[in-house]
Amino acid sequence: MGEKVVAGGFDLSDRQRYRRKLQQCLEGLGRLLAEKRFDRPRNLMGLEIELNLAGADGMPAMVNTEVLDRIASSDFQTELGMFNLEVNIVPHRLGGHVFDQLAEELRTSLGYADRKAREVAAGIVMIGILPTLGRHDLVSANLSDIDRYQLLNDQIVAARGEDFTLDIAGVERLTCTFASITPEAACTSVQLHLQVTPNRFADVWNAAQAVAAVQIAVGANSPFLFGRELWRESRPPLFQQATDTRPPELEAQGVRPRTWFGERWVDSAYELFEENVRYFPALLPICDDEDPLLVLDEGGVPRLQELVLHNGTVYRWNRPVYGLADGVPHLRVENRVLPAGPTVTDVIANAAFYYGLVRALAEDARPVWKRLPFETAEENFDAACRHGIDAEIVWPKPGRANGTARVPAVRLVREELLPLAAAGLDAWGIEPADRDYYLGIIEQRCRRRVNGASWQVDTYHRALEAGLEREAALAATTRRYSELMHRGDPVHTWPAGFPGRA
Repeated sequence: MGEKVVAGGFDLSDRQRYRRKLQQCLEGLGRLLAEKRFDRPRNLMGLEIELNLAGADGMPAMVNTEVLDRIASSDFQTELGMFNLEVNIVPHRLGGHVFDQLAEELRTSLGYADRKAREVAAGIVMIGILPTLGRHDLVSANLSDIDRYQLLNDQIVAARGEDFTLDIAGVERLTCTFASITPEAACTSVQLHLQVTPNRFADVWNAAQAVAAVQIAVGANSPFLFGRELWRESRPPLFQQATDTRPPELEAQGVRPRTWFGERWVDSAYELFEENVRYFPALLPICDDEDPLLVLDEGGVPRLQELVLHNGTVYRWNRPVYGLADGVPHLRVENRVLPAGPTVTDVIANAAFYYGLVRALAEDARPVWKRLPFETAEENFDAACRHGIDAEIVWPKPGRANGTARVPAVRLVREELLPLAAAGLDAWGIEPADRDYYLGIIEQRCRRRVNGASWQVDTYHRALEAGLEREAALAATTRRYSELMHRGDPVHTWPAGFPGRA
């Protein structure tokens, strides 16, 4: 969905033509796979981070156009809401000091963006959901002024045919309705890309699905929405409900949501693209002039634009991506699990944990997905979103033992998964000092049972105990979070509370 989309209304013939083009794209993808036309492995990874804009009072600032004009860099783009930005880091080869390089590039980029935002009385806040967001902030008038967002909103609203209902029961319960998809803008995430060969794709995707729960457990950072304390990572239920094209009757029939975990382990990338075409009607039936099969017949490589566009409107937590670079096709796994923040160091630690763990599990002689039911992996994900650092995870028993056991996520990470992640980073050729530093941050979070979500909740409750009302406590928490985020020390070292209060 990062491409510019400009179109008017759609009629039946548009949808029928688009459906035919999608089938042609699928056939083209199948031929490319069969002919082994894909790029050789280059150990390439990529990183995108969605950001919030907030004023000095901690309240959301609807000024992304003004900020982007001042930044004037193609590394920064709009996101759905006027209080959102996205920063993209160019692909890097995994190895050596890549994580320190990424950290330095991010600090430089975010520092520059924050200085530019301050010219319009705003600042960058890297957090899963801004605690001070109110329902009045998430209205269609606050969608970014970009054609594709309004078009996507119109199509999802038309497909649903009624208001969207948010109903999230956590520590507290939130129920409300919206007439647009704008609540989706509350969710700001980190996307981790990994280029893989077709033969390795399924193993990497399955491994990424299996570890999504532990990613959330150690990295949760979204405990508040509209003044309510909900799940420790409230983005997944919010995102699913805010993009749900199904009225209750279709949900009752078992129609799949456009934001979903999936329903099975896979054997190829093709299966995921084919599922996306088979299960989900087109939201943006915009046809390209390219004939993908003719391009292949003539020895070229098709862009498969319809398939790429459609794939971008199905919100899997681990998404398959088809792309072209210098005329050569490649496949990527896009990991969309993690919330943004809290600090650059925390983001890079989360990335190191993910890339190391996925490498080790994808190459394991006894794959975890052969020993863990897919339904259990999904239940783990749900439990981690609800409970964060305190979640319990069902995982295969270590060694040659059969069966699974329920264990605290922090124990599973420390005793079993961190050593695997270290081995995976060694396989990537990461410098040992960098490996130990970034994985050590994950270990310390587990030892102290502190992540972004737990720090936010603790600070918020201390503010309430100090006598602040709910809204003031959330604002104070946000301001303190922003201060510590820019200071840059990892979240497990942050003091609870806020200056000047007990």
